[in-house]
Amino acid sequence: MAEDFRTRARLVPKGNRYEDFEPGRVFQHHWGRTVTESESTLFSTLTLHFNPHYYNAAYARAHGHPGIVANPMLVFTTVFGLTVEDLSEGGGPFLGVNELSFQQPVYPGDSLRAESEVLDRRISDSHKGFGIVTWHTKGLNQRDELVIDFKRTNLVRLRNA
Repeated sequence: MAEDFRTRARLVPKGNRYEDFEPGRVFQHHWGRTVTESESTLFSTLTLHFNPHYYNAAYARAHGHPGIVANPMLVFTTVFGLTVEDLSEGGGPFLGVNELSFQQPVYPGDSLRAESEVLDRRISDSHKGFGIVTWHTKGLNQRDELVIDFKRTNLVRLRNA
């Protein structure tokens, strides 16, 4: 019988640790993501967010937009999600978002990317083996225009706790 694949598997740690987050360090999060009309409509429907700007093109055009506007909370969760691999995949509870600002509308077909700068870090007094890190994240469209920004804080595992 062939060797069980589990015997060949090796654990690969994911994400960064507290020591990797030196204040001033900037992460250019890879890939990016294009927002589609269908996902914005579905997101709005599933979250009971019935603002007609997000699913009625005629209404959106009557209010000065070229068409449907992507739901801003979809924009937020998309940009936030782009940061996870670099910032929080290493583990540690999410502590919150502050100073969330939607800078300009996003439209279906816009491609978003994210970048984050480490603002601050300190060892946690109450959670042994963790530090507290705060980042400033910017979401930009395909024209490098700022569409959203926010500050985010997490508990982050120390490498050698």
